[in-house]
Amino acid sequence: MKVELLRITKDAEKIIELAARTCYDTRHRLYDRVTEKFLHNLMRAGHMSVFEHAWATFDISGISRACSHQLVRHRLATFSQRSQRYVREEGFDYITPPTITGNEEAVSLYHQTIGAVQKAYASLLSLNIPREDARFLLPNACATNLVMTANFREWMHIFKLRLTSHAQWEIRELAAGILKILQKEAPIIFGMFKLNQDNVLVEPDVSV
Repeated sequence: MKVELLRITKDAEKIIELAARTCYDTRHRLYDRVTEKFLHNLMRAGHMSVFEHAWATFDISGISRACSHQLVRHRLATFSQRSQRYVREEGFDYITPPTITGNEEAVSLYHQTIGAVQKAYASLLSLNIPREDARFLLPNACATNLVMTANFREWMHIFKLRLTSHAQWEIRELAAGILKILQKEAPIIFGMFKLNQDNVLVEPDVSV
């Protein structure tokens, strides 16, 4: 799995503070340094619309289709994903879950099955079956890549949903990777999200 930040709103936290102070007619309190307490109070009060003024775009690769199927359910984000309709998938890369990796018998069965699917897919193409139909054989394990854009409010919402012990392991790992990048770019806002060693939120002091 690889996560790369492509673009982020410049001076994002300052823009969010300016937007919020516009609501309260307190622009005269804007300083060179973003007011940390003010931004934290906005989140705790549930004044979340102002966080939509900032956004971030990520290049995400090496995740499974099982993971991306969950990810694209976040409807307030924008996605551009590698197409199995137009791209040939012979010898496709695939993701192996840790529970399978740790079981020798399961590993053998898993790789044999994936290999059989790869051969069957290639055979369908050789029989002039269109890629858009041959893809019906492709498993959720297939690796994919995509570009994803969301505003800060939506990122916070995603973290609250995907960084819990109930979230599937792969999307939790992905969300944690994105969060760690955003914590460097907007530390006041995303620094409120604390992770334990299992990439699960602890004491999420936010309202999203």
